[in-house]
Amino acid sequence: MTKVYVDADACPVKAEVERVATRHRLPVLMVCNGGLRPSQNPLVEMVIVPEGPDVADMWIADRAGVGDVVITGDIPLAAKCIEAGAQVLRHNGEAFTKANIGAQLATRDLMADIRASDPFAAGSGKGFTKADRSRFLDALEREIRAAQRAGS
Repeated sequence: MTKVYVDADACPVKAEVERVATRHRLPVLMVCNGGLRPSQNPLVEMVIVPEGPDVADMWIADRAGVGDVVITGDIPLAAKCIEAGAQVLRHNGEAFTKANIGAQLATRDLMADIRASDPFAAGSGKGFTKADRSRFLDALEREIRAAQRAGS
């Protein structure tokens, strides 16, 4: 059965994931280090992992596989989940795929090197918009259907 794993600590689309997964009657695992309000939805399970770097990511990567959907902004986690056969989405609806994950990892590493060489470089993080939320909802529907086909 398809499951939806959410890297939940900084996820801006938790409510949207819950709503779409409930419509499809799919279990959702919100994985975090704590501090999130539990859902009353019986399909949503809060998974509290110990504090530490990448503990939530490792928990998800160890379990997600073919037929599952993972929601994360973490590129190394996305790469592991893609390798395991899961469908992976960013919070803005952009899909991580076998075709684009290599370039995503390379860009991430390049940007880390640039930031390390100039500690005064300003970040260019964009805000999360209504258009991002709408793209995410459309993409989640599409990825859930793809995951269900892959898992059957």
